[in-house]
Amino acid sequence: MNKKLSDRALEDFELVRKAVDANNQLAYAELMERYRDSIYHTMFKMVHNHDDAEDLTIEAFGKAFRKLHTYTPNYAFSTWLFKIATNNGIDFLRKKRLKLLSIDDPLEKDGEQDFSNNLKSSALDPEERYIRQQRKLIMRTLLNKLSDKYRIMIELRFFEELSYQEIAEQLNLPIGTVKAQLFRAKELLYDVLKKSKAGNAL
Repeated sequence: MNKKLSDRALEDFELVRKAVDANNQLAYAELMERYRDSIYHTMFKMVHNHDDAEDLTIEAFGKAFRKLHTYTPNYAFSTWLFKIATNNGIDFLRKKRLKLLSIDDPLEKDGEQDFSNNLKSSALDPEERYIRQQRKLIMRTLLNKLSDKYRIMIELRFFEELSYQEIAEQLNLPIGTVKAQLFRAKELLYDVLKKSKAGNAL
């Protein structure tokens, strides 16, 4: 252990130990409460969009909590967490930038070839269409394994693409409850997907 860790970092490490060793849900909640706002503000500075920042914040905690057993107190937990969040944000921006590239932009500076030369038709052939339909069926099957509360959350957010505020209004719930339940729903869906892959090689 790094002997130069601050008192707060030592408190964080104790919470990590409780979360990992005893699966203490209060410890997970406390870690999230301590850094949720800071992570959100960091993500918002990167993406300049409230909903994207919220999603990235939830994803950051999800990734961190799944890897929590790998954390070692050679440096502060906050440093480790922010690195995960920042890397996730960078990946998001990279993917978004690729989607926004103009097909008429040259592949190389002052070059003549553009992206359109290397793009495939967006039309799906019969095999691709079948594969996509099968994936949707699999996802629906997985969603049906969640309780109604969490299944509805996933469907509204990721199938109907509603904002957190719209979900809160539609379900008559506080927006904080919506965010917390979506975080839990993602965790449960990840667990279901992992078990399905292990058991059925989906």
